[in-house]
Amino acid sequence: MASIEFVQVTQAFDKNVIIQDLNLKIEDGKFTVLVGPSGCGKTTLLRMIAGLDPQSSGSVLINGEDVSRIAPGQRGVAMVFQNYAIYPTMSVRENIEFGLKNNKVSKAERIRLVESISETVGLAPYLDRKPSTLSGGQRQRVALARAMVKKPSVFLMDEPLSNLDAKLRVQMRIELIEMHNKLGTTFVYVTHDQVEAMSMADTIVLMNGGEIQQEAAPEVIYHEPSNLFAAQFIGVPPMNIGGLGIDGAQFGFRPEAGQLSLDPIDAHYRLRGTIVIREMLGSETIYQVKCQEQSFMIKCTEDLFAVDQEVHVGVEASKLYFFGADGNRIGKSDPLYGECLERMRSRSDG
Repeated sequence: MASIEFVQVTQAFDKNVIIQDLNLKIEDGKFTVLVGPSGCGKTTLLRMIAGLDPQSSGSVLINGEDVSRIAPGQRGVAMVFQNYAIYPTMSVRENIEFGLKNNKVSKAERIRLVESISETVGLAPYLDRKPSTLSGGQRQRVALARAMVKKPSVFLMDEPLSNLDAKLRVQMRIELIEMHNKLGTTFVYVTHDQVEAMSMADTIVLMNGGEIQQEAAPEVIYHEPSNLFAAQFIGVPPMNIGGLGIDGAQFGFRPEAGQLSLDPIDAHYRLRGTIVIREMLGSETIYQVKCQEQSFMIKCTEDLFAVDQEVHVGVEASKLYFFGADGNRIGKSDPLYGECLERMRSRSDG
């Protein structure tokens, strides 16, 4: 196992600065997920850990040792790519043991390691088959097994599930969580899918524009977003946001925090509207409610309303979030918080 630390790291390609003066510590043995929109710098961080794209300045430390001048193959890390990167002409067994052969591991030890790892990832019956005869999920397991057999201190995964269908992605997420629990190794996982991040991570590092927006456990980022970007990126549907008319401040509430009723609701913020879209998703229904000049998404556990129906919306004070003109969260200790609460009450219409 190993911790990873970025100290004042900058990465630039020609004059294009991707990341500047970034500091980050990834804890030993944790499942850390780097998440954010395309181009935010998350894969760049992963490749710097691997040594594939050395940083322009600053230091990358693994277990406290600066690895800036250490070759990728000597860093004790293993990387699993989006496209699997397995050899089509080799059998599953040959793919898994390829690195071991290069490192002059004895045949007996290769057999022991390959068979042990194959049992762990469910590939034992397929060792003599070619990758072309395997499903997408099985090919991804080959890539994982090839990484695991090196016994790395760090697993690096770059969108490894993006080529799988939705059902298989869910299954593989569970398998990766179980694998991490078994191995206890440091996992660093890159994705643009916030559902993957929320379901798998011990710690989420949320990035945008080469900067860390928030670093916290999934439940903390969801319930206590530090800024407007975090509030809207994490959560499906995203947080409802509206203007307050106070120094550029905005309010927000999660879709499940909104109450719907045919009758007026006794809540801090309440308004009337019309349902314009209904999405019935089985265990929940999502309604888009048009209220005056704005629409809000409301998530309900019961399917009680129909399109074009007039409804009342209510949100309790404790479920409201406020953000300043700079996009940062307004804390409850900030004098502006009370002013925002009062403005929400005065804006109520219901």
